[in-house]
Amino acid sequence: MQFSFTEMFESMGLIAKTVVFILLLFSVYAFACGIERIIVFSKAKKQSRILLKFISKLWQEGKIEESIKLSSDKKFKNSHLAKVIVAGLNELKFQQDSDAPYVEQVESAKRAIERATIKGVQEFRRGINALATVGSTAPFVGLFGTVFGIINAFQSMSVSGSGGIGAVAAGISEALITTGLGIGVAVIAVWFFNSLLNKIDVFTGEMSNASSELIDHFIKLKNRGA
Repeated sequence: MQFSFTEMFESMGLIAKTVVFILLLFSVYAFACGIERIIVFSKAKKQSRILLKFISKLWQEGKIEESIKLSSDKKFKNSHLAKVIVAGLNELKFQQDSDAPYVEQVESAKRAIERATIKGVQEFRRGINALATVGSTAPFVGLFGTVFGIINAFQSMSVSGSGGIGAVAAGISEALITTGLGIGVAVIAVWFFNSLLNKIDVFTGEMSNASSELIDHFIKLKNRGA
């Protein structure tokens, strides 16, 4: 005899039902966080790609104020490259206005870029660690529900006085639902976590390359002027 998921859920004990609800909340969070991060990353990638097309020429000409204005435009507010570029250029301009030695100008700009990069990575990682937590704990939460489900099945067999595997087969199958659900939630969370983490590594490399290229441009311009 086969039971629908609804019938199995109704026959579960209170603890098993609670576990199912917890796992469903985990799955909703995993999907919501993963999709939200994917949208954010997609906007960052698209806007950064457009920004680089326009700003490269300004870098080569040493136009700091124009580069700051372009990078600060609202249409690039989600760009990870815009954030590090603005941080570096603002610091470089501040040092130049303060008549600081050129070496100090470059070093200050590098430090500002490093701080902006760290902050950008932290923003990208928002919610990512929670996905890892869901992925690692969901199977155990499901197993917790299964253990109590099996206990309930054997208790029912003891009360009814019937023996044999047939008497507890239905109860055990109901109990195993929480384990299966826990594994399913974990797979979703881990997949999102690994996928997003790879994208963050790519963005970190892009921010590092962009900042190095920015500093190199202004060093070359200084050497030409010298």
